[in-house]
Parts: sequence; structure tokens; C-alpha cells
Amino acid sequence: MDCCICGPMAAIYRPPRNTICSPCYEGSKAIIAFLNDGDHAAGDGQGDRGLVTPRGLIKHSDSSTKQGMREAWEQMKEMRDREEAANQRAGFLEQGFGAAWMEGAHTDILVKPGNGPPIPAHKAILAARSEVFHHMLCSDECKAAPAGGCVSLPELAHDELSLFLAFLYTGTLDAAASATATSASERRLHALLVAADKYDVPFLGRACEARLAAAMDPANALRTLEVADRVSSGGALKERAMGTVVEHAEQVVFSEEYHDFAVRNAGLCVEITRALLAKAAGAKKA
Repeated sequence: MDCCICGPMAAIYRPPRNTICSPCYEGSKAIIAFLNDGDHAAGDGQGDRGLVTPRGLIKHSDSSTKQGMREAWEQMKEMRDREEAANQRAGFLEQGFGAAWMEGAHTDILVKPGNGPPIPAHKAILAARSEVFHHMLCSDECKAAPAGGCVSLPELAHDELSLFLAFLYTGTLDAAASATATSASERRLHALLVAADKYDVPFLGRACEARLAAAMDPANALRTLEVADRVSSGGALKERAMGTVVEHAEQVVFSEEYHDFAVRNAGLCVEITRALLAKAAGAKKA
């Protein structure tokens, strides 16, 4: 018999002879379980206090059981409305702060890169986005604020600093950084990841890690592994890069790049060797 939800006769509702196919049944259970997980997390005090969690769907009363999927649909519409509202708020903030920075309106500090001219910025934005900048810019009894209205970030080139500041103002990675098809864009992402770790901007770090993980391949795995090993939050990215190296060991280890990598990173080479041996041992047991 056709499924009463996805079948060609779904428009005809004929209780009690309606049947539901396995995909629709499993999908319905998954949707209800997903929404109830959010409700349980909120009840345990583990949810994000800044977010509105959906109401529970599965209750012991007969009426709620009969209307489970209808209630799930209402909850999904509420979630969609909240997402649209959040996107509008984010767009409002992004346009305001980003426009002020691009226009150089009321800037009160210069940020110097390792090369090229300094870039004007706003102390309030830098201090709000990074605890490190907050301490650098706010004078106290032990340390004075930067003299001359300047702060130096010598580890970043001019283009990298521009992308870094743009993210602090807008919360988005510029297209020049997100397109990982070139060595220049890969270099920018690596520099931004290190800067995010150094200046305590975890949101930027997660964005860079996501871009690098999505573009992971045997050709860039060693470079990404080396950078991920340097940052405190790069555990998942390091694991992903290590897995790529182990999976394509012959291609990576016999490449010209591996020799220079081994000279700089003896500890990582030990980890690669152990991972390869563990993989070989697992293959023998299987």
C-alpha cells in the first residue's frame, strides 16, 4: 500500500487504513527525537541561555502523542523564524560596524602589520572582540596603554591584517581568505588561525579550521598539520590532517616537502610514524 505521506495517494486521508513507509517513519522519529533533545538539554541547564529551545514533543498524554508530527512542524517553523530574526540582527550589526571601519569613521588607533602601511581601527571594537586587545589597550597600574595610538601585529602581513580586522568587525571571512584553491589563500588562513589563537578570538579560529578542513588533501595536509600543532584549539584540525597524511602516506612521505617538514617537526614525524604503525597493526588483526 502507498505511504500516506510521500505516496501518490497522500492527499487522500482514509483512517484507519493509512500506512507510512519506513523512510517517513524513521524521519518522523528522528525529527521528534531531535527536538526533544533540545528540550532535555534546556531542562538540565545545559542549553545556551541565549537561545530559545523548542518545547518538548513526546509526552505521556494521548493528545500530544496523536499530534506529534503536527507539533514538530510548528516547532520547526518557530526555529525558522528565529533563524531569520538572528540573521537580520547579524546583518544589521555587520553592516554598521563594517561600514564604519571601511569608511574610517571616528577611528582612534592604528594597527601596524609586519609590512605595509598601518590600518585605522577602533579601540572599542578591538577590546570587545579580544581579551588580549582589551588588556593591551586598557591602561592599569602596571602597564600603560600603547603610546601614540598605535598597536603592532608584526606577525601579520598587510593583507592578512586587513582580513583579521575585517573579521573582527563583521564576523565573516573575506572571499580572499575563504577561497582555498591557491597557496596565497591557504597562507592567509594559516596566518589567521595562528592570530586567532594568539589574540584569543575563538570564533575566527573555528571559521579558519572549518575552511582548512573542507579543503584538506594530500598536497596541503603537512602544512595544515604543522600549523594546527601550533595552536591550542587545533586538536580536531590536527587529527583531520594526521588522518589525511596516514591515509595517503606513500604520496605524502615520499614528497619533496616531507624532508623539510621532518627537519622542522621531529615530534610530528614521531606521531606520524606511530599512527602508521598503529594502522598497520590494525590491518593485520583484521
